[in-house]
Amino acid sequence: MKPKKQQALAGATMSEFDGVRYLHLDSPWVQGAMRIRKPRHIELEYVQRMMAWMLWRPTAELSAGHAVQLGLGGAAITRFTHQVLRMKTTAVEINPTVIDACRLWFHLPADDARLSVLQADAGAWVADAANLQSVDVLCVDLYDHDAAAPVLDDEAFYADCRSVLAPGGVMTVNLFGRDASFERSAGHIAAAFGVTQVWQLAPTKEGNTVVVAARDVEVPDRETLTARADFIEVRCELPARKWLRLVRPYRPKEASHATT
Repeated sequence: MKPKKQQALAGATMSEFDGVRYLHLDSPWVQGAMRIRKPRHIELEYVQRMMAWMLWRPTAELSAGHAVQLGLGGAAITRFTHQVLRMKTTAVEINPTVIDACRLWFHLPADDARLSVLQADAGAWVADAANLQSVDVLCVDLYDHDAAAPVLDDEAFYADCRSVLAPGGVMTVNLFGRDASFERSAGHIAAAFGVTQVWQLAPTKEGNTVVVAARDVEVPDRETLTARADFIEVRCELPARKWLRLVRPYRPKEASHATT
């Protein structure tokens, strides 16, 4: 897939309120957040739900493998996979001012043996044959300053996302919006991954719906999932039991209507 023609990129700005620092792209829309006194804590609810991939991985493998974020945001997921889970972590961000802002204001560390932050086009990165089956966890959150729709959101892009996942790999995607825009995006994901490998969490009150897609993953029984959720709650201080109540298999609207 060819990367889209690059448009002018909005500059990153920062604001603070009630102990939380926010990242913006020259607009009021929040692109990321960090509680100043707890930088490793994931502050925003939808970003917490982006970590729901942990339910799809065996507990013994939770910190193993390579985690990649497409879209750095406020670096919350990058900090978490690198510093809390201690995974090999790569972040792909096209906007250099976002990378600079995260290093200045959002506790993003310098690259090291386990961390690589790349200024690059996410579509080109997943389309690069050098990255085939090299990723175990892929988190996709690609919104520009307008926050109207994902910057990359067609079936070819999601097919490339699947191609970089190793067997057993899991992807989470933030989709902002409801009804038609969600169905269009989720339909592209289901076409690329197969509908039986796609799940969705209930939307947050702000309208963010996290979609989970996997490559050849067999979902375990409820007892195993509950045990995984309990471990995540204790180990990572994330509301994984709530995720279990919110998640369901993705069903296209047409299929839902056909059965009524």
